[in-house]
Amino acid sequence: MKKATPGGRSDMIFEIDGKRPKIGDHVFIAPTAVIIGNVEIHDGASIWYGTVLRGDMDAIVVGEDTNIQDNCTVHTDYGNPAILGDRVIVGHNAVIHGCIVEDECLIGIGAIVLTGAVVKKHTVVAAGSLILENQSVGPTQLVAGTPATVKRTLSTEDLPRLKKPLENYKHLSLLNFGIRLLDPSKRSE
Repeated sequence: MKKATPGGRSDMIFEIDGKRPKIGDHVFIAPTAVIIGNVEIHDGASIWYGTVLRGDMDAIVVGEDTNIQDNCTVHTDYGNPAILGDRVIVGHNAVIHGCIVEDECLIGIGAIVLTGAVVKKHTVVAAGSLILENQSVGPTQLVAGTPATVKRTLSTEDLPRLKKPLENYKHLSLLNFGIRLLDPSKRSE
């Protein structure tokens, strides 16, 4: 098991074909996350345990204060980068593939967003939903289903609720900056 390097960064950050990840300030990358190739992670973002960002076919951009939670996959296609805006929440086990997710969206647990799709600002993609290739959703909508359809327009009262998960993950990333690998002889203490 690899431990976090100083500053909470993974040892599993790789260059491929001359392309190397660019990582901003105050970024938490869990020790089991894998970052490969043409990936740009902006300030304050967090990449959680078991997540893979594989920028081998095109670019991946992760905006400021965006969190990509445990066991997510972010990949691309030739000609289709994966662009995640600022303050995006990507729930556990989601798949983001060669698409655009604009600022302040929430991609629910286990959701899949396919190549060429666009998720517009302030949109919530419900857990387990499927955004089809080249589908566009939002802005300011709740979409759900397989394939995803619009369930309703988000109200001005809904939007502040998107801030709480961002605050939670900002706090959790600060806590996780201090993680350390336990000495096997002391694990039962």
